[in-house]
Amino acid sequence: MDANRRAFLGTAALGAGGLVALTQQAAAAGGATDHGPAGAGGFGRDVQQLPPGAQVAYHDPKDVGAMPDFRFSLDGNVPKITSGGWAKEATVHQFPISKGIAGVHMFLDPGASRELHWHAIAAEWAYVIDGRCQTVVLDPSGASEINNYEPGDLWFFPKGHGHSIQTIGDKPCHFILSFDNGAFSEHGTFSITDWIDVSPKDMLALDFGLPKEALNAFPKGEAYIQAGPVIPISQALDAPWPKESTHKFRLLKDPRAVRDFDGGTFRLATVDEWPVSKSMSGGVMTIRPGQMRKFHWNVNANEWHFYLKGKGQVALFGSGGRGKVADFVPGDVAYIPMGFGHAIKNVGDEDLEIIQTWDNGKFEEIDLDAWIKASPNYLVANNFAGVPAETIAKLKQG
Repeated sequence: MDANRRAFLGTAALGAGGLVALTQQAAAAGGATDHGPAGAGGFGRDVQQLPPGAQVAYHDPKDVGAMPDFRFSLDGNVPKITSGGWAKEATVHQFPISKGIAGVHMFLDPGASRELHWHAIAAEWAYVIDGRCQTVVLDPSGASEINNYEPGDLWFFPKGHGHSIQTIGDKPCHFILSFDNGAFSEHGTFSITDWIDVSPKDMLALDFGLPKEALNAFPKGEAYIQAGPVIPISQALDAPWPKESTHKFRLLKDPRAVRDFDGGTFRLATVDEWPVSKSMSGGVMTIRPGQMRKFHWNVNANEWHFYLKGKGQVALFGSGGRGKVADFVPGDVAYIPMGFGHAIKNVGDEDLEIIQTWDNGKFEEIDLDAWIKASPNYLVANNFAGVPAETIAKLKQG
């Protein structure tokens, strides 16, 4: 007879009275606990049932890392200002939890341009909040695309692709940028003015067919955001790619983006709707006053928020019995690590608007109530021992 069968029969022979006695022995030995003596329970195949311990497990704070802060005021950060506008950033350097995603709020004056540049370590996702702008992007095949944007539009540039942004029309333009690497900083872009400035003039002259002296007129250092004359919208060239992998997506106008839920609206673009966006998904969520995006977790990605309007509250759940709640106002960002449970509630008296991104082109999440509904009644009742049957039934109904 193997050890498992012997252990089972021995436990069965105890009966209810024996188990009560074991429980009393455990209590007499110092109270119910979820930690026993080293080696208790046996080894390998030679294992046996132990007396019942604590009714619920205890998490010693020394054994579990502290729940990190997951709120940061992006718009309260110091702006980087040049002749044509400004930018504020939230990276892992200022916001330590934000390891997978960094964010920037950028403002371009009329006529200004964010110079030609590329990112070596991150792709760029953007949502236009207000104003109009134009992007130019060049991919490794040599193909280029020029697109004009208005509020509610998105762009996506894969890592390493050369690009630029310029305001069109007589109104400023501002937008949120999100990057799929928390270490990415606006101070770490590869900018064309920097490149020209630090390169040998004789080599540049040979490359461009210019007299060496002509290079003396180029900027000394990084222009970053450069002031310039206003470009009338009617004169702004628009040359999109005539193919599915365009870098532009009309988030607020494309019906494929609609994913509304009880309590609000959600517009989302993933790689399924927008093939170029292979490493990021993103969109805009609006939650009505007093309503919430219910408890859920993201299976395959970190989640990043920028709060546009209203007052929100996020309840975050981490493994090891950790939980933290934080309040958010316009200009704040939140970071939800992959797999952490969370819910978002509108605690104000106006709509709560949030720009959200994920560092995966595929969007995957699981709702807490759907999980409970999919589980057998007896399993749910066992997990929530002591909860009345009628309450369990309501949990299952939703």
